[in-house]
Amino acid sequence: MKKLSKVQIKQQALVLDVANMLEEQGRAEIPGMVQCWFDMKYELFPSSLLLRFQFENEQALAAAEPELLKWRKRLSAAMVKKGVILKDMRRHLVFTVEGPEA
Repeated sequence: MKKLSKVQIKQQALVLDVANMLEEQGRAEIPGMVQCWFDMKYELFPSSLLLRFQFENEQALAAAEPELLKWRKRLSAAMVKKGVILKDMRRHLVFTVEGPEA
């Protein structure tokens, strides 16, 4: 794996901070949420950022689906506070039952 540049390390820290904050809120507010994880291509940041809220089963996922827009808005607002503008909220946050190892 290639060593990250200083800018990429800052980007990773920023996204990790936002993801941890949203994960904490999500676990408290959404029944069945397991974790929040993300991936991104540093050379295409912020357009390549994708956060995933992982749920323990399909029933929990289906129950949480109506809340998706609210959480996308929270992600967008949190990133704006960090100085990053996400142009299309739909591309940056999804609900899933798959884990990071899948």
